[in-house]
Amino acid sequence: MSATDTPASLPAPSAPDATRRSPWGEVLHSLSRSGTFLTGLFILLFWVVCALFGQHFVPYDPLESDIINALTPPAADHWFGTDQLGRDVFSRVIVGSRDILTVAPLATILATIAGTALGLVIGYFRGIVDDIVSRVLEAFMAIPVVIIALLAIVALGTSKITVIVVIGLSFAPIIARTVRSAVLAERELDYVAAAKLRHEGALHTMFVEILPNVIPPILVETTVRLGYAIFAVATLSFMGFGIQPPSPDWGLSISSNYGMIGGGFWWTVLFDALAIASLVIGVNLVADGVHGAFND
Repeated sequence: MSATDTPASLPAPSAPDATRRSPWGEVLHSLSRSGTFLTGLFILLFWVVCALFGQHFVPYDPLESDIINALTPPAADHWFGTDQLGRDVFSRVIVGSRDILTVAPLATILATIAGTALGLVIGYFRGIVDDIVSRVLEAFMAIPVVIIALLAIVALGTSKITVIVVIGLSFAPIIARTVRSAVLAERELDYVAAAKLRHEGALHTMFVEILPNVIPPILVETTVRLGYAIFAVATLSFMGFGIQPPSPDWGLSISSNYGMIGGGFWWTVLFDALAIASLVIGVNLVADGVHGAFND
């Protein structure tokens, strides 16, 4: 500093940028401006509201039969018509979202927990642990999910718990592979080396140091798997191995009524199929929005 410089003449330190956002703030800001994400979220929230409160605002009891009005086409009294037992299709579609939005998210959560833990272990330790476990996971993933589910359900019996466990464990290897790739990149960074120098245990390093930094790919993979889980639940119900009667579950309703299409009674299947399609599309739009927000 020269003799002519005084503290008063020195430039003042710059103030922190008040508009600067945290990384998660940037993600939320990106999501709030994503038309894809907001559209998918609206569809998803619509069905969540139907699952939680649909029983209270549907015009008819979805389980009540009315043989006199069986196979009535869509009209003012029955917006989506009635099925072969005279049950109101609109009421069944609305309330039918409950089971699928219970089973599929729980299966996805189980898959995420199991897959994340497994991916952290094989990505962190590498070596023979990675080689052996990765080969087992690849062999497991080579078998279609529906085949695995059918074998397990036949062996264990049909119940919601069985479906949740089977689908969750079927998707866990896919999530584990994604987490493994993220962990392989993180384990070479300085903060992991610093944790080892502090003699932190492997569990602490994996779950306290590395896990927070691989949350983004886990969230993306979770939203993607949710869409697949919805489709898997509907498929198993359609085949008679998933949710059981008298539930108005969409897949089960399609299975019970698809033989009526040949007689011209298209409404008994169409609206349940559209409900499944809309929910899967909504979840996929959310997944695309989340993926885009983390990659901006």
